[in-house]
Amino acid sequence: MLSLEDLQAQARRLGFDRMGVSPPAPPPQAVRAYREWLAANYHGEMAYMARPDRVARREDPSLILPGVRAVVCVAVNYYPGDHPVLTDGPRGRVSRYAWGMDYHDWMIPRLEELAAFIRARTGGTARHRAYTDTGPVLERALAAQAGLGFIGKNTCLIHPRSGSWLFLGEILVDVDLPFTGPPMPPRCGTCTRCLDACPTGALVAPYMLDARRCISYLTIEYRGEIPADLQERMEDWIYGCDVCQEVCPWNRFARPTAVPEFRAASVDRAVPLLADLLGLDDATFRVRFRGTPIARIGRERLRRNFLPKTTKGTK
Repeated sequence: MLSLEDLQAQARRLGFDRMGVSPPAPPPQAVRAYREWLAANYHGEMAYMARPDRVARREDPSLILPGVRAVVCVAVNYYPGDHPVLTDGPRGRVSRYAWGMDYHDWMIPRLEELAAFIRARTGGTARHRAYTDTGPVLERALAAQAGLGFIGKNTCLIHPRSGSWLFLGEILVDVDLPFTGPPMPPRCGTCTRCLDACPTGALVAPYMLDARRCISYLTIEYRGEIPADLQERMEDWIYGCDVCQEVCPWNRFARPTAVPEFRAASVDRAVPLLADLLGLDDATFRVRFRGTPIARIGRERLRRNFLPKTTKGTK
């Protein structure tokens, strides 16, 4: 028999900061919000988000794992600190989540190890599916349902005692596990700091993000030329954006991550000199960013993100 205490202890041993267990079906309000988001075309060029089979799986996890009975949700703090302030030349800012190693490479082996622990403690026949960010699941809704936090107006999962700098992971299992909770309702109150601070106006309403205007989407997911009016408002961000988290009052409780792999190896990982990036060829780009999230967009898209700043400067 697997107790919740044993499962939480194993999750902590693997490096996860929080763990909970959700029923497999996401809450109806989350499903409605997801459909409204798609209907407004706020997913932009992320066509996979709107594929009928993917939509169905997000709404019904039994289409992913027949017989699913529970979803183990985990969170790990990745907050590496603040961006260094340097005056030795134009530099670009990289979102904090990308300062260290690619979180998929850290999360997936540990999720699989936690799944193996569950299988060993529940008769050895449990089936599972493990995801971190890439699977067709409504991960923030499930994490909130498991009691790991609430979804803020900036659409991030926020824990009242540690903030929103969290990587999330899920394990769908076909065994009975005790659910945790209760679900956390929103605790943003009347605060609108994230909506007011978004440089491009991507937070079009509380809890609603238009990805087409989001700096993270534009610098990472979008493959075309960034519209000039948005490029002008991207400030010095060249990969991702943290503004809506930086201004969030709940993040005053954030503490530096205990995971060394999520910290910057150097200041140039957090705020690289644009002149250095300008001189990278494909081979040196691959060497410099191997094993990091930045590697996935390639040299040309990174150049697209920062090239206008080499002539106009940064803030």
